[in-house]
Amino acid sequence: MAKSSPRFVCQECGTVTMRWAGKCEGCGGWNTIVEEVPRDEVPKGLSGKAGRRIDFVGLEGQAEVLPRLVTGIAELDRVCGGGLVAGSALLVGGDPGIGKSTLLLQAVAALAAHTPVAYISGEEAVDQVRMRAQRLGLAKAKVALASATNLRDIVTSLEAADAARVVVIDSIQTVYADSIEAAPGTVSQVRACAAELIRVAKRKGFVLFLVGHVTKEGTIAGPRVLEHMVDTVLYFEGDRGHQFRILRAVKNRFGATDEIGVFEMTDRGLAEVANPSALFLAERRGNVSGSCVYAGIEGTRPMLVEIQALVAPSTLSSPRRAVVGWDTGRLAMVMAVLDARCGLALSGNDVYLNVAGGLRITEPAADLAVAAALVSSASDVPVPADMAVFGEIGLSGEVRAVAQADIRLKEAAKLGFAQALVPASARKGKAAPATNGALAIRPVGHLQDVLGLFHAKVRN
Repeated sequence: MAKSSPRFVCQECGTVTMRWAGKCEGCGGWNTIVEEVPRDEVPKGLSGKAGRRIDFVGLEGQAEVLPRLVTGIAELDRVCGGGLVAGSALLVGGDPGIGKSTLLLQAVAALAAHTPVAYISGEEAVDQVRMRAQRLGLAKAKVALASATNLRDIVTSLEAADAARVVVIDSIQTVYADSIEAAPGTVSQVRACAAELIRVAKRKGFVLFLVGHVTKEGTIAGPRVLEHMVDTVLYFEGDRGHQFRILRAVKNRFGATDEIGVFEMTDRGLAEVANPSALFLAERRGNVSGSCVYAGIEGTRPMLVEIQALVAPSTLSSPRRAVVGWDTGRLAMVMAVLDARCGLALSGNDVYLNVAGGLRITEPAADLAVAAALVSSASDVPVPADMAVFGEIGLSGEVRAVAQADIRLKEAAKLGFAQALVPASARKGKAAPATNGALAIRPVGHLQDVLGLFHAKVRN
């Protein structure tokens, strides 16, 4: 039998080449191609043995209701769709030091009160995990703790009769299969180890958490097929210098894919934030130009956040554009519409945009709030402190309606806002109930109305 020749695999996207190259042709990454020795090639085709016939059923029938295992951490249960489903595999990714291990240790400690759980660490020794548990006040939790990286040993332990119902592998990049001639963390090792662990979880019926490293671009390291193999993909986001953390579901076979959970990092670990709107607006000053409150929706949760804009004269030939928490391309579009349709020229100024609190906004409903913040900063006229804003902007300057306007207005009224700047087609003239009266609706149909509202004039 001919000896298998080495192959070169990109550690970012899994592209296989026959020779080394500095740049991957698949994903464009530099210095990501590593030599791997493949296993024996599997013969193509099938042998003469016949397979088992598959039984087909109709779509109509009694659907089984999947039971949920509630962790006791409401924000985590919300993101997972109401709890953990037996036999499911969840992949948790995030930047180093963001709090992935802390969150999962708190979750298994809460579950340990009524179900057997196991925490297998491949990055830390047992004593190191115990130190973190003591700092978090979880030292007495009945968590089965181990430090292991060999896949064969881990699978043998999990297949025992008294195995746990919830298992955490921290992290999948440290686990290796001794049958594969490749270093831990490579594409072949990550793919094979994850597939075997998921197979055992499906067969035994326990919940499997896999912690994954992320690349410098913010995506989970390893082959993209890893995200297709699991049932749920969770990203833990946030700035390490900021106390807020966002747990976001980007894939969920048992729940919504647009839910988020909000946590606050404290000296006792991660604390749930039941009312993130009030927390994000706690340090807001309403008498400063360039500040605007945006009424957004994250999954099923309404959330009010502060959008800050600063427009300043530039001495550079190419003015700066700095954006934190929003899409840079969308900011360029809003500025172009303000220039072309409203005559508000901002191209010669430095523009800085920030979403306070470390939250990242993705929905286009924030267009109107961004435009109001820009107009306010350029004219030095503050947005009313008791006003919430939302709406999408079209290229012709029209303000378009967005979904779930009533929920946004009710959240603003609950937090004490007295007026709202909304698209003209969003149930024009209707007032949302508030604690101390009604919320006044100020509809706008075009960006020209926003300029007239603040009497905007660009400073020289």
